[in-house]
Amino acid sequence: MNDQIQTLPRGAGYGGVATNEQRQKVLRNTYWLLALSMIPTVLGAWLGVATGITAGLGGGLGLVVFLGGAFAFMFAIEKTKNSAAGVPVLLAFTFFMGLMLSRLLAAVLGFKNGSELVMTAMGGTAGVFFVMATLSSVIKRDLSGLGKWLLVGALVIIVGAIINVFVGSTVGMLVISTLAVGVFSLFMLYDLKRIVDGGETNYISATLALYLDIFNVFQSLLAILGIAGGND
Repeated sequence: MNDQIQTLPRGAGYGGVATNEQRQKVLRNTYWLLALSMIPTVLGAWLGVATGITAGLGGGLGLVVFLGGAFAFMFAIEKTKNSAAGVPVLLAFTFFMGLMLSRLLAAVLGFKNGSELVMTAMGGTAGVFFVMATLSSVIKRDLSGLGKWLLVGALVIIVGAIINVFVGSTVGMLVISTLAVGVFSLFMLYDLKRIVDGGETNYISATLALYLDIFNVFQSLLAILGIAGGND
């Protein structure tokens, strides 16, 4: 299996300071919206696998469509995050991301044990989220300084992924995917801690950040499992 990993860059930095009541409200709304965002993601992934609509988006073309569409959506989310249109735009973005994920999913599901690999990647991602959510509530140390290092790591992964699209190296994909799991797992902790500490006061922005973390961890785990454990 030699599909491309499509990672997205992340912003870094703490915002203003919220009261404890505001923090709890943002965290609660973020979790609800994050759960809701999985529905259009699954629908987009199912549609892509069922119709093969993204099958032709290989190599550079797939990269252009993915990055162009994703950045356009993220720009729109940033512009609408304080309005009633914010949630629908975010959900449309998650549908798009599910659609883009369908090519990798279809490749993995082509293995005899494909369904098991997908479920394992889902379980692994859920486990990472649970651990990071727990750590974010017990760690007292300020993690704001971690953001710039994680951003550098994410950019390195993206550059590597772009190069590997044209090189087509399975080993390169495995290395990039492994690094992505580590970096975006830490990003998950960073973003959750940012909410807990009151550094993020907009639940739409918070949901977008966590969604990107989860998306990148899941697809990276799926790629690793497909490379290492896929049975033809």
